[in-house]
Amino acid sequence: MTHLTDIGIANSIEMAPIKEVVASFGLTQEDITLYGNYKAKLDASQIEELSEEKDGKLILVTAINPTPAGEGKTTTSVGLADGLSSLGEKTMLALREPSLGPVFGMKGGAAGGGYAQVVPMEDINLHFTGDFHAISAANNLLAAMLDNHIHHGNDLNIDTRQITWKRVVDMNDRQLRYIVDGLNGKTNGVPREDGFDITVASEIMAILCLADNMSDLKERLKAIVVAYNYDDKAVTAGDLKAEGAMSVLLKDAIHPNLVQTLEKTPALVHGGPFANIAHGCNSVIATKLALKYADYVVTEAGFGADLGAEKFIDIKCRLGGVKPDVVVLVATVRALKMHGGVAKNELEIENGEAVEKGLTNLVKHIETIREVYGLPVVVAINKFPLDTKKELQVIHEACEKLDIPVELSDVWAKGGKGGEDLARKVIELAKTPSELSFTYELTDTIEEKLTKIVQKIYGGAGIELTAKARKDIKQLEELGFGDLPICMAKTQYSLSDNPALMGAPKDFIVTIRELKVSAGAGFIVALTGNIMTMPGLPKTPAAENIDIDNEGNITGLF
Repeated sequence: MTHLTDIGIANSIEMAPIKEVVASFGLTQEDITLYGNYKAKLDASQIEELSEEKDGKLILVTAINPTPAGEGKTTTSVGLADGLSSLGEKTMLALREPSLGPVFGMKGGAAGGGYAQVVPMEDINLHFTGDFHAISAANNLLAAMLDNHIHHGNDLNIDTRQITWKRVVDMNDRQLRYIVDGLNGKTNGVPREDGFDITVASEIMAILCLADNMSDLKERLKAIVVAYNYDDKAVTAGDLKAEGAMSVLLKDAIHPNLVQTLEKTPALVHGGPFANIAHGCNSVIATKLALKYADYVVTEAGFGADLGAEKFIDIKCRLGGVKPDVVVLVATVRALKMHGGVAKNELEIENGEAVEKGLTNLVKHIETIREVYGLPVVVAINKFPLDTKKELQVIHEACEKLDIPVELSDVWAKGGKGGEDLARKVIELAKTPSELSFTYELTDTIEEKLTKIVQKIYGGAGIELTAKARKDIKQLEELGFGDLPICMAKTQYSLSDNPALMGAPKDFIVTIRELKVSAGAGFIVALTGNIMTMPGLPKTPAAENIDIDNEGNITGLF
């Protein structure tokens, strides 16, 4: 049946009622709010009730820099969790929710693949439980209150040229990046330049994923900087008295979503900040709840280890008080060949030399995880049907030289059974004590933090600050934000800020073009290269192939 599409496989397997899936974890129907038979919300307040319970082991799944050939990080995460479950370990997944933008744009479905998926697949990839819509509404309420305040006299003396808060929509729509609004007379607002971000780039998404509880969420919302006044002082959501109403809109979204894998492993799928323009991790609440209920929790961080894993460590672990016990670094033969210079239409041809050349990217990420963060790491080779023994041997030999374990993962075709070898290695490594280290100290200057990320994590020579970036740094440090961690907005396709530089480039300079504070989330966003906070659709968007029939059967979501 492996010839079926992902959605065909998902629909071919009967789901269990979600209350039965979690019964063995000690969860009763009183602990969850059902959204039909197969989805539920897990009460976030249980974190406080379970505070004295021992945490399970946290397994972080990351990857090499992504390529059009595919790496399969989510598929590997799901298959590893099912592999641990099939070995008798009490396991939960903690994943991000997919954004509608990529689903209808380039990526298609984002709930795993083959026989390693979370279900109900269509719901997860579409509106799910409405979390993203709630975030969009809260974000846009704040924008409306900001413009309404200006319209009614501007008592806060807001400089309309220094408004930093944008509206959002959960769709790739380049047409909305830069707009002019408030037109057609004074009754329709104050005309100004404006723009939209995608919902997953909203600071409210980051706040939801970093908040510990509703009180913390409300305080973080209150601290959001929306603009600067004519004295260059920050104006916040609290100044606009917006945090209460925004919290009301997020009252259900704060609770993690509970679903299952094809093999009935519980999965908390909650929050979805992009890793190239945000911090790329699921919610702290979901991760901490899973650690209280399970002996092993498998989570992932977006894109490659230079983005997702760096932000997981330097932002989520630092602010959320969690620590991975093991890191799984996903790679494919196909992707390594692309890093070695092979074109996408030539990937089916055996090419061990290209694999060896592309290994520089894998090796750099291994060194970062082991030497910068001080964590045990295992390489997971996500198996594709046309991988050859020669190509696989190249990876094995390289990892042996580095004294790094490597396991073949065949979860796409075999589900949990195909992930058991990887699961056994993870169990073994999780017994190894480790001390987590960070890339930089919070007491470093902003420029020092940026430089350390580029040099230690990317392997570059240093940074170049534009005139605007230097002005931004000066202002942020004067306003007291200099001790916050950094969230780099950078291309996912390269260790550098140039997507064309694959492999492991050396001696490059990363240009920081501007910085802005996400005071509620608790970090500073540094924009590099040509990174956009509102993606666009490709020439042939996935939406062209997505359809539904009269019986409600959806096609095209992979």
